[in-house]
Amino acid sequence: MKNQSVKNNIDWISVFIYIALVTLGWLNIYSSSLLSTEGTYQKQLIFIGCTIPLIFVVLFVDGKFYEKYASIIFGVSLLSLLGLFAFGKTIAGQRCWYAIGSFTLQPSEFAKAATSLALAKYLSDTQINLKEVNRQIQALAIMLLPVILILPQPDPGSALIYSVFILVLYREGLPSWYVWTGFITIVLFVLTLILEPYVVILIAFAVLAIIHFKGRAVDRNIILSTILLVIISAFVFSVDYVFDNVFKQHHRDRFNILLGKTVDMKGIGYNTNQSEIAIGSGGWLGKGFLEGTQTKGGFVPEQHTDYIFTTVGEEWGFAGSLVVIVLFTCLLLRIIYLAERQKTKFSRVYGHCVAGILFIHFFVNIAMVIGIFPTIGVPLPFFSYGGSGLWGFTILLFIFLKMDANKVNEW
Repeated sequence: MKNQSVKNNIDWISVFIYIALVTLGWLNIYSSSLLSTEGTYQKQLIFIGCTIPLIFVVLFVDGKFYEKYASIIFGVSLLSLLGLFAFGKTIAGQRCWYAIGSFTLQPSEFAKAATSLALAKYLSDTQINLKEVNRQIQALAIMLLPVILILPQPDPGSALIYSVFILVLYREGLPSWYVWTGFITIVLFVLTLILEPYVVILIAFAVLAIIHFKGRAVDRNIILSTILLVIISAFVFSVDYVFDNVFKQHHRDRFNILLGKTVDMKGIGYNTNQSEIAIGSGGWLGKGFLEGTQTKGGFVPEQHTDYIFTTVGEEWGFAGSLVVIVLFTCLLLRIIYLAERQKTKFSRVYGHCVAGILFIHFFVNIAMVIGIFPTIGVPLPFFSYGGSGLWGFTILLFIFLKMDANKVNEW
C-alpha cells in the first residue's frame, strides 16, 4: 500500500474540475482583455503554466510535512503579512503586494492555506476540546491573527474570508451560539440601516417574547431574556455611530446603494450597475464568445479580475453561468465528501477549511456581481486574473488532494 503512487490515489474528479475551471477562467479573461494593451491574457497564461511545476512540488512533498511544519508555515505567512507595512507596494490605495521589478506577489492569498494548516494542526491535538473557553480563545486567535494584519493594508475583502473558519470550528465542536451570534448581529445591523432603531428593538422584543413563552419551561429564563434585550438594544443604538464614524465613505456608499437608500449609477454604483446590465443582456444562451458588447466596450471596470463573472453572464448567458456554478458546487461537495472520509483529524479539518475558503470566495464574488452583496475585493477562484490568487488557490486545493491521496498510509 505504501508504494501506491499519488498518480493512482489522487482524486481525479477534483483535478478535472480544477482544470475545467482554470480553462474556462482563462477563456473569459481572454475575452474581457482582448482589446487591452497590457497583455493580460498572455500573463494569465504564464501564471497558469507556472501552476504545473507548482502542483508537482506540492504533490511531491510528503503529506506529513504539511502537518509537521504547519506552525512554521503559519509563522512565515504572518511575517510576510507583517513585512508589507515596511516593504509592501501600494496599488490603488492598498499596501498588499511585494514588488520584484514588474512582478507583484500578494501574501494574503497564500496566508489562507497557511492559516488552514495551522488551524488543522491545533484542532488535531487529541486534548483539544472546543467546549472549553480557553481552547475557543486559542482557536479564534489563530483565525484572527492574519485578519489583524490584513485589515490595515487595507484589504477588507481578504479579511472577510477568514470568517468562514467559524463554520469549521463549529464542525469540530465550537458551541453553536457563536454562529447564531454572528448571524443575528449581521441581521440586526442590516435591519437598523433600513428601519428606525426602536422598530428593530420592538421586533427583537417580539421574537424574544415568542421564544420565552413557546419554549420549554426549563428554558424560560426572564432574567436571561431581559439581558439579551438590553444587549440587543445597546447594539442597535450603536449601529448608526459605527456606520457613520468607523466605516469609510465608500463603504457607506456601497451599503446605501445595496439597500436602495442611494442611487448613484455614475459614481460608486457604476460597477454594480454595469455588471447587472452585462449579465442581464446575456439572456438564456448569451451573445456568444467574444461577442459581448459590454465586455468589448470596457463598460465594466475590473472585468478581468473581481467582475470576471459578468463576462460569463453576457457571452454565455444563463446556461453558461449555470455550468460554472454547477462546476464550483460539484468541487465544493467533492471536497466535503473527501474531507469526511479522511482517516486523520488534521486532514479532515484542513479539507473543511479548503471547502469553506472556496465557498465564501465563490458566494461573495457572484453575490457582489449580481448586486445582492456590497462591492468588495473578493476574486472568483481559478477564474479571476492574477498569479497570486491562482497559485494560492492551487496550493490550497492540492495540499488537500495530496493528503487525500496519502490517506491509505495514515494508519
